[in-house]
Amino acid sequence: MEDDKIYQVGTNIQEKAAVIWNVANAIFGIFKPHEYGKVILPMTVIKRFHDCLVATHAEVLAAHEKHAALAPGALDMMLMRASGYKFYNTSKFTFETLIADPNNIEANFRNYLAGFSRNVQDILTKFRFEDQLNTLVEHNALFLVVQEFASPKGYLGPDKISAVDCGYIFEELVRKFSESYAEEAGAHFTSRDIIYLMTDLLLSGSTPGDANVTVYDMTMGTSQMLSCMEERIHALNPATPVTCCGQELNGETYAIAKSDMLIRGGDPDNMRYGNTLSDDRFGGYKFRYIISNPPFGIDWKREKKVVEDEHARGEAGRFAPGLPKISDGQQLFLLNGLSKLDDEGRMAIIQNGSPLFNGDAGSGPSEIRRYILEHDWLDAIVQLPNNSFMNTGIATYVWLLARNKPEHRRGKVQLIDASHCFEPRRKSIGDKRNDITGNCRQLIMQAYEAFEHDAVYGDPGGIYCESKVFDTQEFGYYKITVERPQRDEAGNIIRKKGKPVADKSLRDTENVPMTEDITTYMEREVLPYVPDAWVDDKATKVGYEIPMTRYFYKYQAPEAADSIAERISSLEADIAESLKNLFS
Repeated sequence: MEDDKIYQVGTNIQEKAAVIWNVANAIFGIFKPHEYGKVILPMTVIKRFHDCLVATHAEVLAAHEKHAALAPGALDMMLMRASGYKFYNTSKFTFETLIADPNNIEANFRNYLAGFSRNVQDILTKFRFEDQLNTLVEHNALFLVVQEFASPKGYLGPDKISAVDCGYIFEELVRKFSESYAEEAGAHFTSRDIIYLMTDLLLSGSTPGDANVTVYDMTMGTSQMLSCMEERIHALNPATPVTCCGQELNGETYAIAKSDMLIRGGDPDNMRYGNTLSDDRFGGYKFRYIISNPPFGIDWKREKKVVEDEHARGEAGRFAPGLPKISDGQQLFLLNGLSKLDDEGRMAIIQNGSPLFNGDAGSGPSEIRRYILEHDWLDAIVQLPNNSFMNTGIATYVWLLARNKPEHRRGKVQLIDASHCFEPRRKSIGDKRNDITGNCRQLIMQAYEAFEHDAVYGDPGGIYCESKVFDTQEFGYYKITVERPQRDEAGNIIRKKGKPVADKSLRDTENVPMTEDITTYMEREVLPYVPDAWVDDKATKVGYEIPMTRYFYKYQAPEAADSIAERISSLEADIAESLKNLFS
């Protein structure tokens, strides 16, 4: 099922990231510790571009001189052909010649940056690198930083560092950068152990062929989910073309994602900047796979007008079924993803607990669950171990959705409790204390692929996961309004046009499982106690919730009374002895 080699990050990559991060010594006191990444990340990108281009530097300069009269678009094509990449640099300077002239480092370095192609200029703009450059110049630190990156230890050329390894380095640097911030719970860093579980779930049972496979991440961050999907697909079939597309709101992480795409040789235009909810840059697109970890616990006040306008468009928009609470927009990302799946598409998306049960029958969150379940698009939900993310320890879940579920999974939803399927880290990274190792991932995949109800995989006393399979109707319920009649002082029922008048003060509601007949429920649960009650059929609402905690609850018998008494007696004796010693 899995080749562990694609999941391992070599220690040399961590060492390379550590060496790069040591550039902080050159900017200590100039920038605050949480600002180091604002210099180190763009400089790493610049140096990676430099080391990729240095081998064809002379050819690019010659092509630039030869074709200078061409129109910009045609000139771009000629220079990219000369560089061997979808970017280039026409400056005469290299890092070697930059450090050879320390007295003119600012002018020469600015000339070097100006020589990059327009797609790289966009990256530098999103990094806001001009601000950091001015600060480095002001404090006479620019030469020291360039010198550090120009050292042999700072070499990032493709002959030594592959595009995949460079992605790992970026990831490690971003992790270090993120550790400096007290980020909100939803703005967390997704580690590779979780990403690899998501990729395996998405690709389970798949054998990619020769047709192009499209992958989309609506909140791509540095695009590591996309690159992991590409790795995994190519591990299954190296010949499969993969097109990765993503959108990101944060300028710095977008810049890294676009850099990574350029280095990998993909289309940088597929990495798009903007707010996915209010500025959808992939309207009308359809994708085979979607993998994403959107923010949760974050409000959507800024996007409110656009989202509500799109909701009003019904099926022509992305948010037709309903809208979640303004305080938490994660279900909007869920709907956005569903709107972009092709007819065979599959999506893995991380959510916290609220989309499982928040919202009463008829509310926006419940209607969104209803929309998904009644269309039979929810395939499985996997509860992850707590403390799996760097900046939050709360319970999180992977929702797996499919437009066209396999025949044996249709009309059913699999719930997997993998909260005990982890190995503790030797060293915590913020709140991340647990890893979903290769062995853990195999247990979860075994559970998913077996598709069994009430099954346990692994050691129930140690590392294990549980699987339960339910019909989709199991999650539905009717919220009924139970009325009782008004009575006069003599106790007689007050009627109007022959029908009893409801007493609003006695009105009550009941949730009736969708798998049960309402009349049968009333006869068993209500009428024996209040025989004059009836259901207001017009007020009945349909609701859906997925109470995972209840399904996997394990009853623990309370401690025996004799045992408690014995323990209390022992404590009392200890206290008496301590007091005796104190006052003797």
